[in-house]
Parts: sequence; C-alpha cells; structure tokens
Amino acid sequence: MHLWGNALRAAVVVALTAIVSASLGDRLPDFKDCIKTCTATNCVPGGPAISLQHRLLLWDCPSECDYSCQHVVTDKRLAREPPYREPVLQFHGKWPFYRFLGMQEPFSVIFSLLNFLAHDHGMKVLREKVPASYPLRPFYLGFGYFGLASWIFSCIFHTRDFSVTEKLDYFGAGASVMYGMFLSVVRVFRLDKDTPKRSSVLRAWILLCITLYLAHVSYLSFWSFDYTYNMAANVVVGIIQNLIWSWFSITRYRKTKRMWAAWPGLIVAWVILAMSLELFDFPPWWGAIDAHSLWHLMTVFPTLWWYSFLIKDAQEDLQGLRLKA
Repeated sequence: MHLWGNALRAAVVVALTAIVSASLGDRLPDFKDCIKTCTATNCVPGGPAISLQHRLLLWDCPSECDYSCQHVVTDKRLAREPPYREPVLQFHGKWPFYRFLGMQEPFSVIFSLLNFLAHDHGMKVLREKVPASYPLRPFYLGFGYFGLASWIFSCIFHTRDFSVTEKLDYFGAGASVMYGMFLSVVRVFRLDKDTPKRSSVLRAWILLCITLYLAHVSYLSFWSFDYTYNMAANVVVGIIQNLIWSWFSITRYRKTKRMWAAWPGLIVAWVILAMSLELFDFPPWWGAIDAHSLWHLMTVFPTLWWYSFLIKDAQEDLQGLRLKA
C-alpha cells in the first residue's frame, strides 16, 4: 500500500543522493570550464540581475551558472555528430531538468502535490463515511496527516534541493513509514479496543515507535547522516508492515471471500510494479519528466485505493458490530 510506497520512496531518494558525487556530468571539462567562465563574467558587482521569483527560491549567481551550464553542455552533446552513446548525463546526481517558476524538478513537484491531494480527498471521504465514534477513525486520519506532511516536504525538496529540504524529505518520509508500521499493528491486532490489556499494549507500542523514530532522527542529525543506514532502516520498517498487511489481507480474504479484503495485497503489488520505474531510470522526456517523477505519479492511485480499503474495512467492521448488538 501507499505506506510501503513511502518506504520505497525514502529508499530511492537515499540511493539517488548517495551517488551525487559520482555524476559524470560534474567531471566534464566542458562543464567545469563553463562554470568558471560564467561565474567570472556574471558573479561580479554589477552583474546580471536575477529575477524576483528565482531570488525568492534562493537562486543566486553561482547556482544560476550551474543550471545554465548544465543545459549548455547538454545541448552541445545532443547536437554532436556523430551522436554520443549517452548524450544526456546527470549533474550532482540529478538529470538536467528545465525548471519552471524556479522549481528544479517541476513534474516531481506536481506529482507530489497530486499525492498530497489524494490524501486530502481520502481523509475527506473517510470523515464523511466513517462515524467519529469508530475507534480506528483517529488512527486512519493520523495516517492521512503523516501522508500530507510527507508529500509537502517532497514538494519542497523537489522545488529546491538544499541540505535542509533534503532532510525534511527524508524525515517526513521516515515518519510516514514508521506510522505505517504503527498503524498496521494497531489495526491487525485491534489495539484500539478499550480493554485494560490492549490499552497498556497500545501505550507501550506508541512509546516504542516514538522512541525508535526519535533515535533514528537523532542519529542522522547529530551523529552521522548515513545514507545507507537510512535506506536500510526505511526498507526494514516497510517490509515489516508489508508482511503484516499481506498476512491480514490473505487471512481476511479466506474468511470473507470478498474481493475488497484482498485490496492491500493488490496495492502492494501495484506499488512494487511502479517501483520498476526507478530501476530503469532514463533521461527526462523533454527535459522534464523522468522515472522518479513518474514513480510519484504512480503512487497517486494506490493512495486513493488505500483509503477506499480503510473505509470499506471500517464499514464492514461496524456492520458486524451492529449484527452482534
């Protein structure tokens, strides 16, 4: 489901960032010469003015030169006869995208926003169709709030890639992944039920998840921003919740023989299939749409589907309670 998708997203972002220093484009003599010439010519008192919208997004003269030189070099390589085998190269771990309104990766921003809107819509429908008295409702809405925050941070990161926006994206995705594991245990083992034993277990589970997340963030913030560790942590937590939901889905389907009970497993399959886009990365179409942005697009539908499952599951649970009453 989308929670597992967040784990994959976090892992992918980490993997991509880990190879930033290895980008071939950074080492091209043409690129280095272009940067040197551009900064010497333009980054001086009285140099060309930077537009307001770019300055608002913290574009300065060196970053403007970097952006311009990426496209100068890429256009030159594309125009070469005979053509290069790989004319479009990455710079600083990213493809040379055409920015829009100052956004570095506009389609990743747009598709991240679509995921945000999918969560917003799902939460709205959930509020309408699941009564406030249903004990799991706050936990399901919590899933939505974590999703909203995660995709806002993704929008910010893809708008401008700085160290702080990178960390916001990582920590937001990590929080969403951790909440996904938290929710899977609460729902599958019904820790929401108001009994002394389950209430105690729920409090302990909340404390454990918060402690693990704070330890994770503290390690990355104050000890070492270890990309490999961050990727491994997100993947492990994602796999755990994936296994829990898959077991729940199979068990529930065998019991009810209703197709909606199998939705979590199907959503997981969808997300894993969409993940193949990241494995077969390619230069951006029209300098705008790459595999990573398409991966964001492919997670919109599973998010809506997941809310449909949560609502259907809640309605079925409520119907069972009425029959027992």
